[in-house]
Amino acid sequence: QVQLQESGPGLVKPSQTLSLTCTVSGGSIRTFRYYWSWFRQPPGKGLEWMGAIAYSGATYYSPSLKSRTSISRDTSKNQFTLQLSSVTPEDTAVYYCARGQRTDEYEYRGQGTQVTVSS
Repeated sequence: QVQLQESGPGLVKPSQTLSLTCTVSGGSIRTFRYYWSWFRQPPGKGLEWMGAIAYSGATYYSPSLKSRTSISRDTSKNQFTLQLSSVTPEDTAVYYCARGQRTDEYEYRGQGTQVTVSS
């Protein structure tokens, strides 16, 4: 069974870039058909899809976050990474990495990591 684990700083200052890594075990991120996504859930709000990287390496982004978001991967480490630039306190959320068969859906996800944007 695939397992995903998010890692990265829990506190980021406004205007800086948030960077999170998802380490995958139990399956390769190059396996055909799967999409590896980032979601987030701000306090008191619903789950928001941010973007995904496909088994092929193609990337897909939410239109509302596209200008600030970059997703990449390191196949040698079986990891994929989220970068969100120019963060504000509104980017405070629990961030999840996930695997699905569509860009904006998931079958498995990590336990999540809290990121707070504050000076």
